[in-house]
Amino acid sequence: MHRSRLYGIFVDVPVAESARAVAFWSAALGVRAVSGKDDDPYTELPDAIDGLTVEVQAVDDDGRYHFDIETDDVEAEVARLAGLGAEVVQRRGGWVVMRAPGGHLLCVVPVQSGQEAFAAKARRWS
Repeated sequence: MHRSRLYGIFVDVPVAESARAVAFWSAALGVRAVSGKDDDPYTELPDAIDGLTVEVQAVDDDGRYHFDIETDDVEAEVARLAGLGAEVVQRRGGWVVMRAPGGHLLCVVPVQSGQEAFAAKARRWS
């Protein structure tokens, strides 16, 4: 048995467009942008969607959106999603990039939200 939940929605933007994209999404959603360190590709948009993380991520690729699914067992969740038709694209340390039917990317990541929030909102899978 393992648990998982939708953790966040990520707006992936080309590095050169990231500052403009952060300004746009921050204003469009009516929230302040919280940047990490200078080399951190993620800018958080806290409180944009209740219960979910929303971030703008600077990438060396085309613009797109992707979901992160957090889990207490990455391999079990990858197997579950593969059984539903998703394919592994890349393994990156402790997390896995997958492609869902229809072509959309998603990442399966270890628990990010903290154990209390995760326990309250995650679904159990057998």
